[in-house]
Amino acid sequence: MDGSRRVGAIDCGTNSIRLLIADVVDGKLHDVHREMRVVRLGQGVDATGQFAPEALARTESALADYAALMSEHSVTAVRMVATSAARDAGNRDEFFAMTARLLGSVVPGSVAEVITGTEEAELSFRGAVGELDPDAGPFVVVDLGGGSTELVLGHSAVQAGFSADIGCVRLTERCLHSDPPTAAEVAQARAVACDGLAEALKVVPVERACTWVGVAGTMTTLSALAQGMTEYDPDAIHLSRIGFDDLLKVCEQLIGMTKAQRLALGPMHAGRADVIGGGAIIVEE
Repeated sequence: MDGSRRVGAIDCGTNSIRLLIADVVDGKLHDVHREMRVVRLGQGVDATGQFAPEALARTESALADYAALMSEHSVTAVRMVATSAARDAGNRDEFFAMTARLLGSVVPGSVAEVITGTEEAELSFRGAVGELDPDAGPFVVVDLGGGSTELVLGHSAVQAGFSADIGCVRLTERCLHSDPPTAAEVAQARAVACDGLAEALKVVPVERACTWVGVAGTMTTLSALAQGMTEYDPDAIHLSRIGFDDLLKVCEQLIGMTKAQRLALGPMHAGRADVIGGGAIIVEE
């Protein structure tokens, strides 16, 4: 297409790695391909401060496939960002070397970058509110990830934001060791989540928001379950609206379930079943 270019974007989080290939035409994105895989790059990082070898291997395998797809689709520019786990890991040089090799096979010189929590909050907000009716604002965007949770208030631009070091993988690894979790573990997790979100709730005046917007896999799965879906339907989830009561009801059910019970739920991704209880606790807090 004249005046267009094909780009690739990769979001490498604590639990999942996402790929978007899109054509940029007159400043607007037109999707060519989207994909998500759960690789749990942040496995054990909260406790050890290091990427586990098996987590790096899973991420490398997924990224190699993504690189092949980008080459196949003739991508001319690529940006890869890594978030919470990469901010915390002491051996991230291994991660950078691997990503530079694979991204460089698509566009020479391309490297992954680790973004700050502030940058992550800004990008989350911009991506989340772009298609929303401005009359529904101000918005609070909640990006509940594996290692961190971003809270961002704004209308068309960010007014206040904070990245809290609490996410579904981090909270599960710290507190929720039984299947199903015990009452004591849940109580401990609630206390840890509350403490982890305290500063965010001081910085971000969420009471000013007219609409709350959920971002990332925990939130989209909660929406699917609240809507009674029998399988995960991203088109029906995108821009869906659910009430707080319905959301909290689903959260409470998930917290008390076993991993097997969660897996039996149609919209549940296998890579989220063991950690979504932690995510549900964060939502409740």
